[in-house]
Amino acid sequence: MQLYKYIIVFVLSGLIFQCKDVKKSNAAKLENKESLKKEVASKISVEVIQEAPGNIETPKGMTWISGAKFSQGAVAHDKMAMGHESPNFKVAVDGFFMDVTEVTNAQFSNFVKETGYITVAERALDWEEMKKQLPEGTPKPHDSIMQPGSLTFKKAKSSVPNLYDFSQWWNWTIGANWKHPNGPDSSIKGLENNPVVHIAYEDALAYCEWIGHRLPTEAEWELAARGNNSNKIYTWGDDNSVLSKQANSWEGEFPVSNTKTDGYEARSPVKTYPPNDNGLYDMAGNVWEWTSDWYNTNYYKEVANQGDELYNPQGASSAFNDRDPYAREKVMKGGSFLCNASYCASYRISARMATSLDSSLEHLGFRTVVTPEMIAKNKR
Repeated sequence: MQLYKYIIVFVLSGLIFQCKDVKKSNAAKLENKESLKKEVASKISVEVIQEAPGNIETPKGMTWISGAKFSQGAVAHDKMAMGHESPNFKVAVDGFFMDVTEVTNAQFSNFVKETGYITVAERALDWEEMKKQLPEGTPKPHDSIMQPGSLTFKKAKSSVPNLYDFSQWWNWTIGANWKHPNGPDSSIKGLENNPVVHIAYEDALAYCEWIGHRLPTEAEWELAARGNNSNKIYTWGDDNSVLSKQANSWEGEFPVSNTKTDGYEARSPVKTYPPNDNGLYDMAGNVWEWTSDWYNTNYYKEVANQGDELYNPQGASSAFNDRDPYAREKVMKGGSFLCNASYCASYRISARMATSLDSSLEHLGFRTVVTPEMIAKNKR
């Protein structure tokens, strides 16, 4: 999902432009294969760090995630699993500290107050930069349109036969940002404990640098989400009948009507639903969460074919999406309040989505991790 493409989608023509140059596409695929070979070559079998060092205090608002070896990706009995979640493969991940909740509006507000940081969604649009990501000759939108904003959700008025056309429920909203999550007339007053949203990748990294943490890898995120459920579909097990009691998701006909069986139509305060075995909240539903891994369509297949285990994998060494070979996207995990069984069911542990670096949406936030090594380094 690319911000600049969305402007064209919703404002100019209603079409997503994609490169048609077959030779360039093939070259991108070849480069992708070479990058994956380098990643596979780094495999090694080791013992992981399970226990937190006794001389390091658990950071406020975080919990220790014990290191483990497990199979990353979809479990065999998950009938909703998508192709890019399979096949699963063996990984070994060292222990680390993770935020108990998604970063909240209150926490992000403190960051902004101390640093004066301005998020991507609040910045003026640069037409010269925008042109680089669009077909040559694309006309410049009217100045009234070239204003800061972000993507907000809108309900459809009637049943949607084509759930692949996401323009039917997303709206480019001028003035939408983390302080105004539903548009310029909305605010976060009284919503301090809600997860911060409209956060682009750059924004998440800036917060991490300020606090001395980093974003989790996809492997770390999945280890943390699984808890003791190493061979289960959801953070709580395999029973989808208890979904409304375990996670904030869309219940009803997506994207037309939400029954709010779980108590919320949009974002909910953190810690509203039960934590998983690791004491983590909202690892399923509420808002999507950024990871540091590049999204690569072929990564799971290439790695799984090698048969060995990956030690602290960082994901693919380069981005590649077979639907858009030139996209630069990261993996986001966990699903959101918009996830529905008929659409993506992305409250499943193995669910993953590709999202461009400049994306900011009202259902995308993040949480952070920190390792003992990072804590020791920050104290120096």
